[in-house]
Amino acid sequence: MTQAEKTVQEDLDQLAFDHAPVGLVLTEERIIRACNLTFAALFGYTRQELLNQSFRMLYASHGEFEQIRDVGLEALRISGCYTDERVMPRRDGSYFWCRVHVRTFHPDAPMKRVILSFADLTQVRPAISLTARERQVVQHLARGLTSKEIGRELSISPRTVEDYRARLLDKFNVRNVAGLLARLGGIST
Repeated sequence: MTQAEKTVQEDLDQLAFDHAPVGLVLTEERIIRACNLTFAALFGYTRQELLNQSFRMLYASHGEFEQIRDVGLEALRISGCYTDERVMPRRDGSYFWCRVHVRTFHPDAPMKRVILSFADLTQVRPAISLTARERQVVQHLARGLTSKEIGRELSISPRTVEDYRARLLDKFNVRNVAGLLARLGGIST
């Protein structure tokens, strides 16, 4: 390959990265080292505003930032990959659902270098007004965890989880968790 061909290929690679249909971000110890334009726009920032910043700036609270790391850490150690769906805040304070895929380069030290993709699920999961704890409970329910397991994850009692679950069912006028998740997913029940 000639130098001119290499330059063209590098330009095409950068174009594909910057405008991929999902947000892509590379982190080292949860510091943003590279991201595409799609990722920056998804959260309402410019790329320059995100580079070399802690991923913490993209979470509603420090607690959520810490909790989400702990949720996927074991999976990253075991398989090197982790996937979930979560509610994230945009810069303007609005919230959106996204599907997150995480791959670590170092399973023995999962946060050393990680690449993540963020797919915006706004079209299938409309933005909904939930408290931080409600978002956490819904995310764990979506993973199929029991109230006891969710309680352990969130350091609250299973009874408190049941209270949140009941309020969510009432809030969305559904009878069970399947109906709740369907409603949050934009699927009519």
